[in-house]
Amino acid sequence: ASIGNFFRRSLRRSVRRERKEEASAAENNPSRVPQGKPRERSSVLYSAGQFFFEYLVVVSLKKTSDGRYEPKITYQFPKRENLLKGQREEEERLLTAIPLFCFPDGNNWAPVTEFTSETFSFVLTNVDGSRKIGYCRRLLPSGRGVRLPEVFCIISCLGCFGLFSKILDEVEKRRQISMAVIYPFMQGLRESPFPAPGKTVTIKSFIPESGTELIELTRPVDAHLEHVEFQALLQRLSPHLILHIFASAVLERRLIFLAEELSVLSQCIHAVAALLYPFTWAHTYIPVVPECLLDTVCCPTPFMVGIQMRHLEQVLEQPMEEALIVDLCEGKILRAVGDEEEILPIKLQNEMLTALNKHNNNNNIHTPEQVNTLVSEAFVQFFVRMVGHYGSYIKWSRNGSGTFQERSFYKAVASKTNRKFVKKFLKTNMFSLFIEEAEKSKIPHEGK
Repeated sequence: ASIGNFFRRSLRRSVRRERKEEASAAENNPSRVPQGKPRERSSVLYSAGQFFFEYLVVVSLKKTSDGRYEPKITYQFPKRENLLKGQREEEERLLTAIPLFCFPDGNNWAPVTEFTSETFSFVLTNVDGSRKIGYCRRLLPSGRGVRLPEVFCIISCLGCFGLFSKILDEVEKRRQISMAVIYPFMQGLRESPFPAPGKTVTIKSFIPESGTELIELTRPVDAHLEHVEFQALLQRLSPHLILHIFASAVLERRLIFLAEELSVLSQCIHAVAALLYPFTWAHTYIPVVPECLLDTVCCPTPFMVGIQMRHLEQVLEQPMEEALIVDLCEGKILRAVGDEEEILPIKLQNEMLTALNKHNNNNNIHTPEQVNTLVSEAFVQFFVRMVGHYGSYIKWSRNGSGTFQERSFYKAVASKTNRKFVKKFLKTNMFSLFIEEAEKSKIPHEGK
């Protein structure tokens, strides 16, 4: 109950307050602000040279007195000592929350002889608005007879799903040999610097009977797409529906995604959030919602959440405000506001549809990286066409501070249909955050 209340409080906190706190934190620690893009509410960083991860934990299912199973952390690396009171409290909250997200399905489990490994991720939002990502591999330990799945979870502030999936491949390979083989591999990883975009780091790891292995971990050149797999979204939804979802997200509405597989939920929600680049979703963001937190959908503020299909009836019974509900299993929208077709200017809608359909007609040609680039480019161009002239409407003072001329910016949009969209977009939190960052980005010239 206490951890549930903690998350509910964090979901309902004031966005205005978050922005103020984050701006203050960034001023005290400028290295936390990603260069060349608007400051995000998230602490999902992409800078090279820092630790790959904060923790590796193993979450196992333990039988309770009533015969059900409850997820518990059974292994943690590294153990931290001599923490200050505030740090210790934050760590306790983190370690209490992790099991809920590793087994969000609830506690109706039973031992099995076969289980297909699955990879998914979740996001934890701290009280200061910063975010940590949990990269999970749920697997069945090697052995004979019936046994329970367990989850290996890597907690990191770095957003790079593909790279951490490869790390989890190595963890799973070692788990089938012995837990003891995992520790030196993770120690070697922790001692290695996170590589810059396009660069590779090599980890040495000894495996009994195999000898020393060299594991290469490479980051993609385009850092803003390294946490994304647009192919997962395109495989489940038509381009037309993707545009409806994008239109809802860009106006910061409430979005609920449904699927049974945790991997599908996390991949698709990360992809939808990435469609907003160079803007950032600045509200409640939970790619996988644990069963005990399903009343998150009652929040009156914007949210983007993923819920397992088995909980659909329970979700629909909640006293929700208007929300877009997307069924990723059947590739359809279950509930909509009704105006999704009219939000985006029709001409630009058609251009984006053409770009997405072009991809669909060439599925066998494009690599996942090429798909990411093609899809991202189509949506970036939409923002360029709509609001790309913003820089010309920031008035700079002699001391280098800028003031955005909103009325002049808005009136400069010639097309009436485009202006109608821009008028709505100007009111969003993501645009305000972007402009606030732009107003601070100019370095004063010497002597002025």
